[in-house]
Amino acid sequence: MTLKIEVVKKFVKWIKRGLIFFFTSTILMVIVYRFVPVFFTPLMFIRVIEQVFSGEAPRLNHEWVPLEEISPKLVMAVIASEDNLFMSHSGFDFEQIEKAVKENKRRKKARGASTISQQTAKNVFLWPQSSFVRKGFEVYFTVLIELVWGKERIMEVYLNSIEMGDGIYGAESVAQLHFGRSAKRLTAAQSATIAATLPNPLRFDSSNPSRYVRRRKNQILWLMPRMPKVDFLEEMKKENHDE
Repeated sequence: MTLKIEVVKKFVKWIKRGLIFFFTSTILMVIVYRFVPVFFTPLMFIRVIEQVFSGEAPRLNHEWVPLEEISPKLVMAVIASEDNLFMSHSGFDFEQIEKAVKENKRRKKARGASTISQQTAKNVFLWPQSSFVRKGFEVYFTVLIELVWGKERIMEVYLNSIEMGDGIYGAESVAQLHFGRSAKRLTAAQSATIAATLPNPLRFDSSNPSRYVRRRKNQILWLMPRMPKVDFLEEMKKENHDE
């Protein structure tokens, strides 16, 4: 009996240490990434490993640029395409989550309802395969980045880390490789084309858009000027005007 009690005590002790380490390390990581560029993500590592095991040459095109060096049109395009309520929600769009749950009861292929904040949390800290465990971690990291980073930093990290093509990550790389220009010089049409591919950037190609992508691009172009104002973009415009 005494031995069992000792084993339980040791187990509880290790659990406590594990939890302390988890919360300390993850919070510290989120704080560091509030200021430091995210040069490499778990998804990039996974894709490279997949390519190597398939006998292919590794493809990794990624160049971090500050948000000021990305076209505001791309910001509006991804908001129009991926997360209409980005500026007003606290990380989760509960209305869309409820709709997705109802629709998925009738659909063969599940529809997601992840916000830009959730996608950023997943891209930077987690793995792509969906599961209840990953979703739980995703919720945790989403709450953290909303509290610590704020909307402007979330958008900056999102546009620099998201997969935008085969071996292509971030706005600057896709702009250079698919349109021959910097991310800052992307037009509204180019931005909307990129945003239209984001549900599946390995299937859809912004450099050679399919009929679906072209149709989706036009929908996004219509939505862009109708989105709510983005506070940090207004501040950026004001600063550029003052200069």
